[in-house]
Amino acid sequence: MSDTLEPPAGAPEPPMLHGVLLSDSHGQRVLHPTREQYVTTVRTLLDDTYSMCADLTAVDYLTFPNRTLPDGIAGERFELVVNLLSIERRERIRLRVQVPADDPSIATLFDLYPGTEAMEREVYDMFGIVFTDHPDLTRILMPEDWDGHPLRKDYDQGRIPVQFSTDFAARESRP
Repeated sequence: MSDTLEPPAGAPEPPMLHGVLLSDSHGQRVLHPTREQYVTTVRTLLDDTYSMCADLTAVDYLTFPNRTLPDGIAGERFELVVNLLSIERRERIRLRVQVPADDPSIATLFDLYPGTEAMEREVYDMFGIVFTDHPDLTRILMPEDWDGHPLRKDYDQGRIPVQFSTDFAARESRP
């Protein structure tokens, strides 16, 4: 899939901010940069007083490929979601970046926001999205030898049987 679709001829220009498609989600501004625009857009927002990365996570849309996206954005299996804050202006902005399943990688934000180090490791651990040039891209929640990424929609859930001790069962049966 390509990162963007061409708007229909004669359609009004979509709203943009710093050269990136802008939409609204329940009153919050949302930017939709491509993977190629991602770091440049974040750097521009940092220069524009968005000095705090409040959250960085991902979503696996394997079972919901036809979700609603703004015109011009082609949905991919994974979506990286980043929330930035401008403390100075008391504003929040969200970025939604499409990440394809056949190349689940994107540049790190560590050089711009060092606090993203653990958040990116968690996304790597749970979803398998690789952050290029990350200083320590290792698992953070699962053991190093764990096979797979537990928050992917195609990951087998498995189960752990619950075992009750006989002492517990005896206590519960007392009047």
